[in-house]
Amino acid sequence: MLAEPFNWHPGMWKMLIVVICVALLGCLQAQELQEHVSIILLGATGDLAKKYLWQGLFQLYLDEVGRGHSFSFHGAALTAPKQGQELMAKALESLSCPKDMAPSHCAEEKDQFLQLSRYRQLKTAEDYQALNKDIEAQLQHAGLREAGRIFYFSVPPFAYADIARNINSSCRPGPGAWLRVVLEKPFGHDHFSAQQLATELGSFFQEEEMYRVDHYLGKQAVAQILPFRDQNRKALDSLWNRHHVERVEIIMKETVDAKGRTSFYEEYGVIRDVLQNHLTEVLTLVAMELPLNVSSAEAVLQHKLQVFQALRGLQRGSAVVGQYQSYSEQVRRELQKPDSFHSLTPTFAAVLVHVDNLRWEGVPFILMSGKALDERVGYARILFKNQACCVQSEKHWAASQSQCLPRQLIFHIGHGDLGSPAVLVSRNLFRPSLPSSWKEMEGPPGLRLFGSPLSDYYAYSPVQERDAHSVLLSHIFHGRKDSFITTENLLASWGFWTPLLESLAHKTPRLYPGGAENGRLLDFEFSSGRLFFSQQQPEQLVPGPGPAPMPSDFQVLRAKYRESPLVSAWSEELISKLANDIEATAVRAVRRFGQFHLALSGGSSPVALFQQLAMAHYGFPWAHTHLWLVDERCVPLSDPESNFQGLQAHLLQHVRVPYYNIHPMPVHLQQRLCAEEDQGAQIYAREISALVANSSFDLVLLGMGADGHTASLFPQSPTGLDGEQLVVLTTSPSQPHRRMSLSLPLINRAKKVAVLVMGRMKREITALVSRVGYEPKKWPISGVLPHSGQLVWYMDYDAFLA
Repeated sequence: MLAEPFNWHPGMWKMLIVVICVALLGCLQAQELQEHVSIILLGATGDLAKKYLWQGLFQLYLDEVGRGHSFSFHGAALTAPKQGQELMAKALESLSCPKDMAPSHCAEEKDQFLQLSRYRQLKTAEDYQALNKDIEAQLQHAGLREAGRIFYFSVPPFAYADIARNINSSCRPGPGAWLRVVLEKPFGHDHFSAQQLATELGSFFQEEEMYRVDHYLGKQAVAQILPFRDQNRKALDSLWNRHHVERVEIIMKETVDAKGRTSFYEEYGVIRDVLQNHLTEVLTLVAMELPLNVSSAEAVLQHKLQVFQALRGLQRGSAVVGQYQSYSEQVRRELQKPDSFHSLTPTFAAVLVHVDNLRWEGVPFILMSGKALDERVGYARILFKNQACCVQSEKHWAASQSQCLPRQLIFHIGHGDLGSPAVLVSRNLFRPSLPSSWKEMEGPPGLRLFGSPLSDYYAYSPVQERDAHSVLLSHIFHGRKDSFITTENLLASWGFWTPLLESLAHKTPRLYPGGAENGRLLDFEFSSGRLFFSQQQPEQLVPGPGPAPMPSDFQVLRAKYRESPLVSAWSEELISKLANDIEATAVRAVRRFGQFHLALSGGSSPVALFQQLAMAHYGFPWAHTHLWLVDERCVPLSDPESNFQGLQAHLLQHVRVPYYNIHPMPVHLQQRLCAEEDQGAQIYAREISALVANSSFDLVLLGMGADGHTASLFPQSPTGLDGEQLVVLTTSPSQPHRRMSLSLPLINRAKKVAVLVMGRMKREITALVSRVGYEPKKWPISGVLPHSGQLVWYMDYDAFLA
């Protein structure tokens, strides 16, 4: 007998669908719960691990364990297993739970975390192989699918290579699982060492696998800079530029000294320790162009890189440095140095930075940090220009209405009088919008910040404060790269800071007593692209009964060199003197002839001169000046190697020279570089003949190479040394080999020739050329003898005192 068909009620169909969906969801959740993450903390018994990393890993566990992941935590070090386990257990005793978690729940979570955490010695290749086998066995035994592995390098950089090699050869996760390697600073000592380290690590790991930690990027106020700018685009779009911003201050002050850390500090100092990384990262977040999507890590990192490309090069005059008085004594004691040892390592530094783009041109960015100062505080302060004039007296000014009150935006990173992270916006600017994770705050009565009472600001603080390392560990777990330093950005940063570090290597820092006793001793000012202490103080290398001589104590030396006038001084005074002389020559030429024809050499030596002319010579007759090039490399004018590009970056973009008065060398014609058939040299010669009376420049600025070359006229090459050609194509022994240059006969027609020679690298050639006669084929510089004009040598003491 056939069974009767079962009649399904519509409600039963719905119930069946719900049951199936719940079952599928349960399967999916079960599948998600099987995703396992192994976290290996190398250096698990060190100070950083004890202070921050274990707590950060515990917080990560609390945040993520209920979201479909299982964990195992492996504390690793070189210490033997028994001792290492004891040290790690001691570090884990201090774990704490969020304030709103019940004590019983906290105890339960801590107990589970401790059960998942184990110590192991990682010293040999076999140890790493054993770790890999243990992780694989754990996955197989529990039926878990591996999501990925995190290796946190809380170890000195010299250990990176061996660890990286072992991880790469023995401890990578299987197919489909990710690897994330976390690296702590320092990332090198200068550009060269950073490049070496990056190349070494790059041979073991892909770029997307490496997370270089700058813990400042995990600070809540710092992490809020980009979201704040994004959420307040409408209000900030018209304000965030050179027309409205007076200056930007990025500050980190500490009250502690370097006691107990002098071995590290002697190698790095305050600039490498704080400014090159923490403060520079904040600078990029403030100065970068906002991408359309600030959540795109790739877009954020590319826009940060553009800031580095726009930074003006730093000179010795861009910074002031200091050292607290007891530092050298601490170094002698901790590093067993002799009593005569006096360190030149700065413990305080302030640096003036300029971002040379349309948005920030001319706006000073002040980066400052130091130890043994009067307070512990960190902040980024954007101070806006105030051009208002209020008629009523100050007692009638309303904080939210009066434009005469200071207008500023502060990302308060921490500590100080506020004692917590905060975002402060002057009420006369705009009412900001912040995410729900930030709340309006009230400070203690009478609290004043940056010259105004707290009531003059819209003030916000995080609803829940979080440690920077906890924030960054969460970002690592979720694969967010925008909070970390890429290799490209790291090398760009070191490329920016290394020249300054080299120029300050032998500079004696100003001594200061420390704390409140510093008074105004470290106050500084800036003007014309230079930074200087407000109070003059004799600086001395070795304390003694009398002050040691300072560079400023030496007068500009006037003498003879090769029978021509010589001006010699310390580099800064020399550049200032040369700039003054060029301006005086220009003013006289314009007064007599209505125009001034100036031919400039390229290279590194004139950069400081270009900057001096751009920033400190407002009486220069630029509108009547024609600018020519002495020589040029055969590269496109936009190429960083181009002399014209250097002139554009350091001078032209800062002064108002009519475009028709600027005469770059035509090295790039018909989409070819310095092709003979394009006759670029002849074209330039005809342009000179047409515009410069008698083809006689008012002033030609030359340099002198270590081989005795000048312009692009080189030893053992007769091209351009004689004959009637005004402009020639030459060959350089160094790349790019092809060059275009003014000829020696044309140079010698000039009314005045100035030869600028700077740096210790020029001592040998300076001494040699002083003794040779007229031998341009061996030493082209010896052929510079203006027929009826004047030759003046400008040498700094480093080059001259050979």
